[in-house]
Amino acid sequence: MELNERKQKILEAIIRNYMETGEPVGSRTVSKYTDLNLSSATIRNEMSDLEEMGYILQPHTSAGRIPSDKAYRLYVDTMLTSKDQEVEEMKELLVEKADKIDLLLKQVAKLLAQNTNYTSMVTKPKYEHKKIKFIQLNQIAERQLLVLIVLDNNHVNNKFIDLLDDIDEGALSQLNFMLNAALSGLDFTEINMAIMQQIKEKAGDYGDLASSILDCVSEVMTEEDDSEIFTSGATNILKYPELTDKERMTELLSTFEEKQMLAAWANDRTAEDNKEHSIQVYIGEESPVESMKDCSVVTATYQIKEGVYGKIGIVGPKRMDYEKVVGTLENCMQQLDDIFKKKA
Repeated sequence: MELNERKQKILEAIIRNYMETGEPVGSRTVSKYTDLNLSSATIRNEMSDLEEMGYILQPHTSAGRIPSDKAYRLYVDTMLTSKDQEVEEMKELLVEKADKIDLLLKQVAKLLAQNTNYTSMVTKPKYEHKKIKFIQLNQIAERQLLVLIVLDNNHVNNKFIDLLDDIDEGALSQLNFMLNAALSGLDFTEINMAIMQQIKEKAGDYGDLASSILDCVSEVMTEEDDSEIFTSGATNILKYPELTDKERMTELLSTFEEKQMLAAWANDRTAEDNKEHSIQVYIGEESPVESMKDCSVVTATYQIKEGVYGKIGIVGPKRMDYEKVVGTLENCMQQLDDIFKKKA
């Protein structure tokens, strides 16, 4: 069965009406909502075909129809046209807060939630490829060592090691030189077992200490991989009846509050994310977060400079206003571009 132009127009009318009202849509409503000039009987026949094709569902025998996930996907892929929306208030507030990246991104989350009436998620930027710039060892007490690890993003990390034995200044300088010669300029993924074993062997009597320092390096890299996530508008979820089931609502709110479950979304990078301003739409079961399988999630990737990126997401019901959400995200990305270029 073919999804011809008439069926597409009827399906679009059902989707748009349901997004506005949240109520099942009947043939009489569709007849008033389109310019097809079709009788209610003809529309009912077409709706029956659309149901058979899996685009609409009938929640109750006597009720109208509601869009399926398949219908939302078609709408996003073929019916959605991007709208350029000027949000001057957003630009002014973003510039005002641009002196600190965390304040800026918190403000982004807040404004997106306000402008869309949905829930927003924004990650702090992370480095796609982090390399060790240098390591500095300093003995700060008789048996305590400060390990200073500087990454190529100029993040400075301090770790402390309690020494089991004394170490003289010459041996410490030699160990410091050896570690930098072996590790400087390497990405964490390049530091393999062979390199670590070689360092331990060259360290001789200080092999155990070298092993402890390598553990510190590993710890720093792992910490650097954890993305901080700002959320806003979590209670907006309560405005949509289809998401207010007690168990479902509790799980969703917990996700936004505790944020651990958002880590998979924050750290996931697809090929599409590498495209400038790539916007991804996840509907229902497509959602990257388990507790959001009854929602739609629209995401975008922002970039501060080459290799430094973060993610923005908007979560709402499957009947969300996709045009408004995509338009707002595109506008937001452009504003961030302007700000980051000024700061560069």
